[in-house]
Amino acid sequence: MEDKVKQAIENIRPSLQNDGGDIEFISMEGTKVNVRLVGACAGCPMSQMTLKSGVERYLKKVVDPSITVENNVD
Repeated sequence: MEDKVKQAIENIRPSLQNDGGDIEFISMEGTKVNVRLVGACAGCPMSQMTLKSGVERYLKKVVDPSITVENNVD
């Protein structure tokens, strides 16, 4: 399932890059996916909405409906 998650993240990266941001896969524990939003996405006030309404919704649709996504901030 991790490979499917990584591929799905690669599929949505261009959308984030178009807005000056990006996403990095960090790890996966069970159905919890840890990512890092970078670039413009890192400081954007809408980043949580992007993460839940965009990234998580897409991963639930194409990989597994039980997936949750968390943003790891250093």
